[in-house]
Amino acid sequence: MAGPIRIVLADDHVILRQGTAELLRREPDLEVVGEAGDGQQAIDLVQALRPDVVVMDVRMPGVSGLEATRRIRGSWPTVQVLVLTAHDDDQYVFSLLEAGASGYLLKSAPVGDLVRAIHQVRAGESPLDPSIARKIVARMAGTGEKGSGTGTGTHGEATMIEELSERELEVLRLLAQGLSNRAIGEALFISDRTVQAHLTNIYAKMGVTTRLDAVLTAIRRGLLTLEL
Repeated sequence: MAGPIRIVLADDHVILRQGTAELLRREPDLEVVGEAGDGQQAIDLVQALRPDVVVMDVRMPGVSGLEATRRIRGSWPTVQVLVLTAHDDDQYVFSLLEAGASGYLLKSAPVGDLVRAIHQVRAGESPLDPSIARKIVARMAGTGEKGSGTGTGTHGEATMIEELSERELEVLRLLAQGLSNRAIGEALFISDRTVQAHLTNIYAKMGVTTRLDAVLTAIRRGLLTLEL
């Protein structure tokens, strides 16, 4: 049986950090093994403790959350970084995701969402606050990218549309809204296990490995038409 998920919290607001740590410690399958007040401390703790997940703020003194994320993901790629911040500016969102952050939540999210997101990044998923998911969709739609990598052009897009079933497209649309597996299942009246099976098929057909990659690839190839 796997042990609890080991977490390092990085936030320069001491009261907020300690309060979050206390809430997470109430979860039997989570263990807060370290707390950092800046990015360099977060890096040092990761090196010393090898946690499963770092819950990372963005704006901190010294080494920023962005730079810390880049260094951590570069040196310890198995350590997942979940951004938890009050900032939803485009420059932070896209820079952190490009630096290797696995998920992005706002501090206004309920603690239950944070707990769920920690489990999701540990499982290789990419939880996003719905407002962040919309930003990503808007950015990709605005680039006008229609096909990249293999299978570019109209023929490649049509082939992918034929390969994905209507149910898989429905799952993709809900995925792009930032919904969890459970929420997708409730919306489509199917089980969590069935949702995961659809995601596995989608990943294989699209040649991706994460939820975020699936959404971005679908947008690039013109598979998603979403109201933003």
